[in-house]
Amino acid sequence: MENSRKQLMSKIQMYEFYLYELNLYLDSHPTCQRGLQAFRKYKRLHDDAVKSYNMYYGPITAVQSDCDNIFEWVKGPWPWEKEDN
Repeated sequence: MENSRKQLMSKIQMYEFYLYELNLYLDSHPTCQRGLQAFRKYKRLHDDAVKSYNMYYGPITAVQSDCDNIFEWVKGPWPWEKEDN
């Protein structure tokens, strides 16, 4: 299970890198259809991975906290605590 958590976090980080790079590219090529298609693809993959991570392991950021009965964000481990992720 711990390995799955690490793999999912690695995927999220990879997708965020792709999206950042595509964002920079699209800033100067805003009508590039291949760039837009790639951005949509990796945004969808990123959003699905974050949703899965939140469902199984809790929020990655405070904004993703459910807040229904408890502020889940304060439950550990923190996303940046590498020994726990």
